[in-house]
Amino acid sequence: MLLGLMVLILLLGAGAGGVLWYISRDLPSLDSLQEYQPSLVSRVYSGDRQVIGQFYVERRILVTLSDVPQSLTEAVIAVEDARFFEHPGLDVIGILRAVWANLRHGGKVEGASTITQQLARSLFLSPERTYGRKFRELILAYKMELILTKQQILEMYLNQIYFGQGAYGVSAASLTYFGKDLAELNLAESALLAGVPKSPSNYSPYKNPERAKKRQEHVLERMEEAGFITAEQRQEAAAQPLSYRHPGAGSEQLAPHFMEFVRQHLVASYGEAMVYKGGLEIFTTLNVGLQKAAEQAIRKGLRELDKRQGWRGPLGTQDLSTPTDSAAPTQAQPQPLNEGDMIQGVVTKVAKDHVMVLAGSTSGRLAFADMEWARRQMRGPDPVKDATMLPTVKHLLKPGDVIEVAVKKIDRGGVHFQLEQTPIVDGGMVALDPRTGSILAMVGGYDFARSEYNRAVTAHRQPGSAFKPIIYATAVNEGLSPATLVVDAPVVYEPDDLEKIWKPENYEKRFFGVISLREALIHSRNLATVRLLEKVGVRNVIDFAKTIGFTSPLSDDLSLALGSSSVTLVELTSAYGVFANQGLRLEPYAIAMVQDNTGQTLEQTLFEPRQVVSKETAYLVTNMLEDVIQRGTGVQAKSIGRPIAGKTGTTNDYTDAWFIGFTPNLAVGVWVGFDDVRTLGETESGAHAALPIWMDFMREALEQLPMMSFEIPDDIVFVRIDPSTGLLASDQADQDTVEIFAKGTEPTQSAPQRIVPTDFYRLDQVLDGQAAAPGPPH
Repeated sequence: MLLGLMVLILLLGAGAGGVLWYISRDLPSLDSLQEYQPSLVSRVYSGDRQVIGQFYVERRILVTLSDVPQSLTEAVIAVEDARFFEHPGLDVIGILRAVWANLRHGGKVEGASTITQQLARSLFLSPERTYGRKFRELILAYKMELILTKQQILEMYLNQIYFGQGAYGVSAASLTYFGKDLAELNLAESALLAGVPKSPSNYSPYKNPERAKKRQEHVLERMEEAGFITAEQRQEAAAQPLSYRHPGAGSEQLAPHFMEFVRQHLVASYGEAMVYKGGLEIFTTLNVGLQKAAEQAIRKGLRELDKRQGWRGPLGTQDLSTPTDSAAPTQAQPQPLNEGDMIQGVVTKVAKDHVMVLAGSTSGRLAFADMEWARRQMRGPDPVKDATMLPTVKHLLKPGDVIEVAVKKIDRGGVHFQLEQTPIVDGGMVALDPRTGSILAMVGGYDFARSEYNRAVTAHRQPGSAFKPIIYATAVNEGLSPATLVVDAPVVYEPDDLEKIWKPENYEKRFFGVISLREALIHSRNLATVRLLEKVGVRNVIDFAKTIGFTSPLSDDLSLALGSSSVTLVELTSAYGVFANQGLRLEPYAIAMVQDNTGQTLEQTLFEPRQVVSKETAYLVTNMLEDVIQRGTGVQAKSIGRPIAGKTGTTNDYTDAWFIGFTPNLAVGVWVGFDDVRTLGETESGAHAALPIWMDFMREALEQLPMMSFEIPDDIVFVRIDPSTGLLASDQADQDTVEIFAKGTEPTQSAPQRIVPTDFYRLDQVLDGQAAAPGPPH
């Protein structure tokens, strides 16, 4: 009998051992646990260390156990594994208690998985619900307890578990639900977070606030049972109101084109795995305030341009006979409308001088006066050929039309809308600090969701007259001066191929004769610039352009004078920055430093200025460009009231509009156009389409920057000259002006005394100063 019992025990033991061997034969190795490295968030910071974006597969921020507040640690232990510090990975007492509780309630009300088991499941096993997986989980948990301390297991668990809303780990969860760092959490918030991982969907305070509250109270009760808090603390925490971060907060990413520009660089340098899982810390040059101003200026300017081009009609029609909720073209707004909000709406009624619009759940009034711009109708892609003008907007809309509106104002009379239209025209802007090369703001297009194409750094477009300063800078670099004369007169170039005869013209369709380089640049004279290019040499201009930072290929012919070679907005703006920075060239950059998740520096940009142009040349060009603002094509910008230099640019058929301008501490470029290269409209020059956007941005940007004047180099001299000859003004001159020169290039000869044609008819003077003899009396 005894022998049989022993045999039975041996057989059972052998069977259990066999089962154990079979189950554990393919268990994963635990060797990597000591170097636990979960998938981490790579965070991107602005120049002032604000988080502006993240790259991740799992949104997780790694923290140490000492970073986690005691209230949160105790809340997790109390609700998930009260005997965590007492068992070896599996809790037999806990299992028996859970079985008894589930039997009493006739269903599963309590789990028995320890924290170690849950961690093993999360790290190594699939979520399948089978007995085989459960046995593997128990074995792994036991093995983990042999090689890791309880503190290490708890730290891994708190970093690994999922809290819903895309948040992994306690740090990301704290930011997601409360917008707080871990150290700022109170007991009530800790209890709420601790209750979420059991079922993130069921216990989400966003999706099921009542369940989340009951779960929080359950956690607090378990904390009291475990002796972590008193009954008074439990009651106080349960009664404390919770303020959640709005679930949509931060979902609209700042500077999306800039972020993509940064991401591409990081992936090229470190690979996707490191960028999306490695927990990199990326410190950029972006200025948040300037970026917001840039985005606002681009959106406002493109909307205004789009309205000038014309109304393209309603977005669609809606059957008003269906119930209101289903008829609404957009979902009801979760928050009240505010002035400036853009929203789709449906026309519900047309009255004598207005229409009624239902936008979401809000009904408002759209006056005819606030849709007057829509009299101009666009019936095709060409804003010139395909445009018609309606005599009135009275019959423009009908009930059921789905339109886009903006909230103009909200008063006692209700909500007042104005008609809007999402532009199809696009644009870009880049703002640089010319003293460092750092990119302070970048807008690559109207809407990143519509197009990820970055028009600030990737698009190559003809700059038109915005390239002219490069030609004039080359001339000054070659020893000419702003007073040098050039002929602005008709010219025809006849190459060997007679079918390609080139006859450039001025914008005004007339010519201006002999003028100075200053006047030619101020008023953007095409004919004078072509002759100047011919004089200094195309090759010299191309070489000079490369010196100041151009990398795009440039045409080796005279059409270069009119900006025929396509360049990027960032390289043109950076080139202007050389003039702003007294001839010093700095490569534009967006990333100041990259660190790994241990704080080790992987990359750091140390800007290295190079003197590529003399201070004198840079100042002479800058001074001429200041006059463009004072009395030339950029005169609108004079109203800003700061020392500003800049140049407009417009290409043939108005397909591209540019303005590049700078102060000593900020260089900004704006481009406007269609991606498919078509006309913006017959009046949409750089001064009309791009300059207003530049001005809107600069008005706000310069408020954040100190006023600075352009520094005058020591070797700049001021000379009084005769503007018609470029020579020294004579003592009798009555039309002289003061001009600036690089020392050694100023004129040394005086201008000849002018002979006024009417002098020949004066009777009180004769040659040699003799008086005329009186004639006979009449």
